[in-house]
Amino acid sequence: MALVLVTGAAGGLGRNAADALAEAGHDVVVHARDAARLAGAEGGGRWRGVVVGDLAVADEVRSVAGQAAGFGRFDAVVHNAGVLDSPDEIAVNIVAPYLLTALMEKPARLIYLSSSLHRTGSTDLGRLTAGTASYDDTKLWVTALALACATRWEGTSSHAVDPGWVPTHMGGPAASDDLAAGHRTQVWLATHPDTTPATGGYWYHRRTQTPHPVTRDEQFQARLIRALEQHTGVPLG
Repeated sequence: MALVLVTGAAGGLGRNAADALAEAGHDVVVHARDAARLAGAEGGGRWRGVVVGDLAVADEVRSVAGQAAGFGRFDAVVHNAGVLDSPDEIAVNIVAPYLLTALMEKPARLIYLSSSLHRTGSTDLGRLTAGTASYDDTKLWVTALALACATRWEGTSSHAVDPGWVPTHMGGPAASDDLAAGHRTQVWLATHPDTTPATGGYWYHRRTQTPHPVTRDEQFQARLIRALEQHTGVPLG
């Protein structure tokens, strides 16, 4: 069975993914901003463990990485946590997954939550340091990060997933996509022995799609990683 970390697992797609993984018999470590948000989640030994920290705060992201290290090398990390219409969009949607990727021992599989809205994101990385990036920008950048990591470390695959517009707290009640399908691709990529392509895919409901072309542009990927390294002071490695 796989050892999997799921960030942002207090509710929504993260909780659904963690539940599905646990029900399938996998060892699941769940992350939440604070332990109170996981009320009842530790009962009966459901989880292998819990890590706690606010991903909008860099020092707490470092703490989450340190807590996660106590479980050893993960088979998969699902970077699910994300926010919309919040001043923390840059910190949570792109800086936190970057920092966790840089600070943690590299897992066998990396999965990053993207969005179809990444296609209207900006390549202006000055918005990162200025703090003016939009949600769409952060999803473009995290998709490029996922694809940049795809061949970076031997023994580590990396994918981006569009879960669809689903009726979670973030998606809202008007969301028209299938909530049940919203987490299945992440679970499959984290645990299935045969995923095609094996690395570097952009997925929607277990099918690959073509992402914004810049996300596969090696020059843009390199600029993005340099910007994140300078912004955080932490090299990707």
